[in-house]
Amino acid sequence: MTRKKDNLAEGKQKQSIAGRALGIFTAGISNGEFGFPPETLMMLEKGKGAKLWDSTGREYLDFSIGWGSCLVGHAREEVVEAVREQAVLGSNFSYLNRHALELGEEIQRLSPAVDRLRFCASGTEATMYCQRLARAFTGKPKILKFEGAYHGANEAGVTSLFPHQNLPYPTPELTSAGTPMARENLLVAPYNDLETTRQIIANNQNDLAGVLMEPLQRCTPPLPGFLEGVRQLCDEYTIPLIFDEVVTGFRLAYGGAQEKYGVIPDLVAYGKALGGGYPIGAFGGRADIMDHVNEHYIGQDNYVWMASTLGGNPISTAAANAALSVYRQPGIYEGLFERGRYLRKEMRLIIEDLGETAQVIGDGPLAQIVFTDQPVFNYRSTAQGDKKKGRAMMLALFRRGIFLNPMGTKLYLSIAHDQQLCDDFLDRFHSSLSEVRELPLTDTV
Repeated sequence: MTRKKDNLAEGKQKQSIAGRALGIFTAGISNGEFGFPPETLMMLEKGKGAKLWDSTGREYLDFSIGWGSCLVGHAREEVVEAVREQAVLGSNFSYLNRHALELGEEIQRLSPAVDRLRFCASGTEATMYCQRLARAFTGKPKILKFEGAYHGANEAGVTSLFPHQNLPYPTPELTSAGTPMARENLLVAPYNDLETTRQIIANNQNDLAGVLMEPLQRCTPPLPGFLEGVRQLCDEYTIPLIFDEVVTGFRLAYGGAQEKYGVIPDLVAYGKALGGGYPIGAFGGRADIMDHVNEHYIGQDNYVWMASTLGGNPISTAAANAALSVYRQPGIYEGLFERGRYLRKEMRLIIEDLGETAQVIGDGPLAQIVFTDQPVFNYRSTAQGDKKKGRAMMLALFRRGIFLNPMGTKLYLSIAHDQQLCDDFLDRFHSSLSEVRELPLTDTV
């Protein structure tokens, strides 16, 4: 038996990492979405600050930072120490603990939307529970989302995420198979189009349970008055407004989009940067809406079932408290925004210098390149960009040691990204863009 195990271990060592990954994971990807060509698959071993190293020792500048979850940077000392101290005391009790209580109190303090709060394990769960609460509170079935927005892997999150049929609003398009209920329970509006949104809400007010939105949708900022207008419409028709702050929370300001834009929702979902790189989700809002998850109401028609085995676990909440202590340090957000502005400005200058037709959009520590000369203000205007060129650009950057998502969405900056690292990225951006202009466009490396 021992010899058989030794032979298996020896065989694995001789196999390539790509071959092993393709043998067990669909498309060789362990957690989804990245979509690297098979020949580029590798295994990451280490992260520190804004850099990663793979199993061969190759260094990457990280502009994904765990899909935005590592806003503090990889292996931030305060987070590592907090996790180390708690790990020897237990990893999960599935019950109230000191770190969860302290974190809940801090979120309640920083978010004017949060009267009551619950923890879960991911942003996907958090936005799902917000939708469920809105339906229970209003007794209505439908949720309005904005085309192109991602709200996690629940049905609303993946419906009309990458639509291509340009169906008339508010008809949803199923981006993912296996989500048939979305056809009946979702309405879709164009982001930054207040008049169309008004018409959809007015026409569907009797069935509409809530309006779910990313305040900053992907990398597209809200036009002046748009968020305020949606808030006003929700008040006018007595419909809960849900902010998905999984990306914007703690990234656009310590108080997230609520602080930056000055618009307060009725329910809010958090994840990603809240955990300092550890898995976490949280949702909260008005007490009268949140009260529907009260377990003392089990058996009543408006009770909302809520349970999360790892929600509020002491490891993740200890990490989150440490991350929030970093975000509260003087100058953190000024530095994040300064580097974000610098990166977007220099990318635009490179595009202009090379005579390319493209735009760089984003806000705070976020950036995205869109290969179009038309104004970009919502999903359909962004989708007019050259997707093949966008993917070729992402893969060209990856070959030059920039770790990112080749699906061509956003670039994330972290607190650990300094000016020198941004300049290193810009050098590789210049050479990548030069290559993309010269080579025929394909979906492979």
